[in-house]
Amino acid sequence: MCAVLFALITWQVAAHGPLRALDEHIGRALVGGGPAYLTEFLADLGNPQVALPVLAAAAGLALRRHHWAMAAAVATAMVLVPALVAPLKALTDRPGPLTPEPGYFPSGHAATAMVAYAGAALLAGRRLTPVAVLLTAATGIGLVLRGYHWPLDVLASWSLCGVLLAGAVLAGSRGGSRCPAPGAAGGRTAPG
Repeated sequence: MCAVLFALITWQVAAHGPLRALDEHIGRALVGGGPAYLTEFLADLGNPQVALPVLAAAAGLALRRHHWAMAAAVATAMVLVPALVAPLKALTDRPGPLTPEPGYFPSGHAATAMVAYAGAALLAGRRLTPVAVLLTAATGIGLVLRGYHWPLDVLASWSLCGVLLAGAVLAGSRGGSRCPAPGAAGGRTAPG
């Protein structure tokens, strides 16, 4: 479903479809809403300097618990964010709400926030999922209210990251949640 939503949004943005026109109408109405200090703080939650340490701490905890496959899968999802977002920005060539310069679709900050915070919840404990959702949503709201991105830029990023995180869950669970301890069944106790 996330992949279909991402494809639909990307098509509408690239083709200057009616959904893009509605998005820009709504986006213009939202820019500047809320106190600037708060919306800037929320938008900054998607900065790599803020989001990546959260993910790194959760990955460290997962590695300590020997959940190596899931840590590797989530780290791979995070590495894929700029690898996918940068070419999409170049291909869609969409200007931002407050600038004619292109390169705003999809939102890299929204994608970074979603993978970092949702990935951290996957690694540290799923009971943290509501916190991850709150931080991800707050980032998107801040990005739109500050005029850094159109709403569809953010929604497309979330859709794309839904695919990445689903892949991470699938890969992490297939890889096994724990590495066998030495001497355990399936574990090696001696070289060779």
